[in-house]
Amino acid sequence: MNSPAAIKAELSPSLHIRCARETDAAILCAAERETARVPGRLLSQPQELHEAAFARKIDELAGAGSYLVVERGGTIVAHGLLEPAGTVAALAHVRTLTIVVHPGHTGQGTGRVLLRALLNWARANASVERIELRVRAGNEAAIRLYTTCGFREESRFRKRVRLADGSYADDIGMTWFSSQTDGSVS
Repeated sequence: MNSPAAIKAELSPSLHIRCARETDAAILCAAERETARVPGRLLSQPQELHEAAFARKIDELAGAGSYLVVERGGTIVAHGLLEPAGTVAALAHVRTLTIVVHPGHTGQGTGRVLLRALLNWARANASVERIELRVRAGNEAAIRLYTTCGFREESRFRKRVRLADGSYADDIGMTWFSSQTDGSVS
């Protein structure tokens, strides 16, 4: 299994990737609250995000090594996780992806580095065959990133997200399959 240290070769010299710690919860929550202020960027509203939930998720995924943060100069600038899609055996091969590049740090390749690290973790874990995500249709930069890293659009959820102003945004469901599977149904 690739550790964050094993991924270091892919990183810019100014970036450091590591597993999230419970002590990161306040920083991650604050970054998601700020990101959520941009209409349609995240599903949650800022007031729906709670530090304790971040700490619980970090603790839950600590053994899995699939909750990562990216630091630049000692400051956390992005975080991402791959969490099990469910608790039933039929979904044991599926992970759900979440990536948040913190405000002020987008457009610098940080999301790509983080996504590659998470995909490397998935490739090193034979039990992970499929990764799913949902992204707002208007988030073209994220869609481009996911597509160039091997994700494909699988579905569109029309008017799935109701924004604070009463308008709606479509969600696009995207998937990535490990090299062991091709995504076809037998």
